[in-house]
Amino acid sequence: MTSRPACLALCLLLLGVHAHTEEQVESGAPDAKPAAERSPLPERSELAARALERQLGDAEQQRLQADSETFLALWLPANSGKPHGAVILLPGDNQSADWPRSVGPLRRKLPDSGWHSLSLTLPDPAGELGGELAGEPPAASVDGTEPAPEAPVVAISTEALGSAETATEAIAPGSESDATLAALHQAHSARVLERIAAGVAFAQQQQAKTIVLLGHGSGAYWAARYLTERKPDAVHNLLLVSARPATGFGAELEQLIPELGLATGDFYYQDQPAERDAALKRLLASERLDHPGYTQIALTALPGNPQTEQEQLFRRIRGWLGKHLNRAASAR
Repeated sequence: MTSRPACLALCLLLLGVHAHTEEQVESGAPDAKPAAERSPLPERSELAARALERQLGDAEQQRLQADSETFLALWLPANSGKPHGAVILLPGDNQSADWPRSVGPLRRKLPDSGWHSLSLTLPDPAGELGGELAGEPPAASVDGTEPAPEAPVVAISTEALGSAETATEAIAPGSESDATLAALHQAHSARVLERIAAGVAFAQQQQAKTIVLLGHGSGAYWAARYLTERKPDAVHNLLLVSARPATGFGAELEQLIPELGLATGDFYYQDQPAERDAALKRLLASERLDHPGYTQIALTALPGNPQTEQEQLFRRIRGWLGKHLNRAASAR
C-alpha cells in the first residue's frame, strides 16, 4: 500500500511536469513551434538530385539557372571531334535525371554516337501543392527501386493534415477557388518551361548545330508544350518515348504534337495497351493534319531483360537521328 507522503510527492511531480509543459507552450519554446513557421522541406526531385551529385562525377554535373532557382542537369559531351548536336532529355513525373529506364541509358549511350546529351531535373509533378498532400505517389530513388537516399522521414501533425484538407477543399472542382488551382498549375508550368529553356540555352553555348528534345513519359508532354508555346528556332527535332500527358495539365498530346510541324519520332511499346491506344490517337491526329515529319516506331517490352530492352531503344533512336540528320544535310 502506497504511503501518504509518497502519494503527495507523486502528485507534486505530476503538477510540476504539467506546469513546465504549459510554460513551454506559452513561451514559444522550440517544441511548440507552429508548423507554419518551420522551414519547408526540399522537393523530392531536389533530394534525388543531391543523391546524384554524391554518386556521379563532377564533370557530368551542371547547375543551370532558371529564373531565381538553380537545378541539376547531367551533361556528357559527344565522343567525337565533329559532334552532330545535342539531345536534351526530359524525364517524366517522379523520375530523376538519370532514371534507369530510357533516360539514364540514353544519356550515357548517345555520346558514343556523336551526340552531346543533357538530362534535366524537372520539379515535382505536384508543384507548389506539395507531394503527398496532393496525392502524388512516393518518389522512387535514382535507381528506380527505393526512396531517394537520405530522404528525411517527415512526421505530419494533425494540424498539417487539417490544413491539407482545407487546401484540398479550397481548390475542389466547382468551388469558387478554381482560379487558385489554375494559378498553381500556371506557376508549375512556368517553372518547367524555364528549365527547358535553360537547357536549350546551355546546348547553344556548347555550339550544338542541332538540338533535339527527347521526352520520356510526361516529359514528352512538357517537351511538346515548350515547343508549342515558345517556338524556339534552335530546336529542330522532337523525340517521344512512352509518351503520356502530365496529370491535370491542359491539352492532350494528340492535340499538341501534330501542330508543331517538326520532325517527330514517337516511340512506344506496342504490347502495353495504354501506350498502344494513346499512340493510335496521336497517329490519327497527325494524319488528319497531314503532318509530314511524324513517324511512329513500335517497340517490344522485354521485362525479363532490361539491358536488351534499353539497347533496342537506343539503336532505334540512333537510327532515327541518323536518318533525319542525313535528310537535313541533303536538304541544305
